[in-house]
Amino acid sequence: MKKIAVGLYGINGHQIHELLVDNERAYCYAVSAIDKDLLPKGYDLSKIKFYDTFEEMISDKNIDVISLCSPVRKDQEQQALDALRAGIHVYSEKPVAFTEAKLDEIIRVAKENNLEFHDMADTCFMEPFISMREIIKSGVLGEIIQVYAQKSYPYHDRRPQDDETDGGLIRWIGIHATRFIEHTTGIRIKNAYALETGKGNPVEGGGLCMAASVMMTLENGAVGSMNLNYLNHRSFGVWGNEHLRVWGTDGFIETTDGTTKTRLVLKEKDMGSIELKYKDVNYFEYFLDKLIDNKDFPISLEDEVHPLRAVLRAKNNVIERIK
Repeated sequence: MKKIAVGLYGINGHQIHELLVDNERAYCYAVSAIDKDLLPKGYDLSKIKFYDTFEEMISDKNIDVISLCSPVRKDQEQQALDALRAGIHVYSEKPVAFTEAKLDEIIRVAKENNLEFHDMADTCFMEPFISMREIIKSGVLGEIIQVYAQKSYPYHDRRPQDDETDGGLIRWIGIHATRFIEHTTGIRIKNAYALETGKGNPVEGGGLCMAASVMMTLENGAVGSMNLNYLNHRSFGVWGNEHLRVWGTDGFIETTDGTTKTRLVLKEKDMGSIELKYKDVNYFEYFLDKLIDNKDFPISLEDEVHPLRAVLRAKNNVIERIK
């Protein structure tokens, strides 16, 4: 079996460099915009090609896949298009695009060139979200009426003060919360509206959005909301403070406190914590399944990227920005 040659571009986010150590199906072939000291100890640097620029990297016809975690996130939409037009599959850190029109262009170009484009959509392919999804699919909650999601990270001085470097709070952090909702309930978000505040930003005059509240409607007629912020204090003990609550006509299910707790409540009984019985799967393995064995992804590409559409709509519909 031919191993997939991966080019790694940038490390501004969740690059897949660790996943390629001793990977039986893929290996790190080339690197650009990543300091050698940040690469895993398991790499043989003498066998890796190092490129000074993105343009030089995509001119290498031996690269099968490029994994984008670009130093400036806004650049990824054009880089994804350039890589696809160069005949290279694209695996991309969020957000790959800042507008739905650009996202549609990337999907179209990938299809026209018979190539794969995918997000690093790992969020809900790990517990407890897998088990929550199965419970919701069973119908025991009845009709889904309301959802609530939270994604809270600590502030640190490496947070960029502009949206273009990492996508900004709603696009960069909010996509986790929209994935919680869509990939767990199986219901797409229809419309989204946001409120933002820069209050509490330690950098005087900086542009960082510290917190956002998002209101939404879902395609089944349900309503929902999300809280997003950089206010998860280190004393909490978990880096990300995630919550998801899904209310139905016959009960509700939730995960709270950074997914350390779960609960299922039905009409007549509090079922307590749910049983977690599934193995976490990294989404890149599904990417390799497709490239090597032509296996289908567990969700359609449109379902995969629709949470990005939701945050793009929310960012496009900011009702008020408090400075």
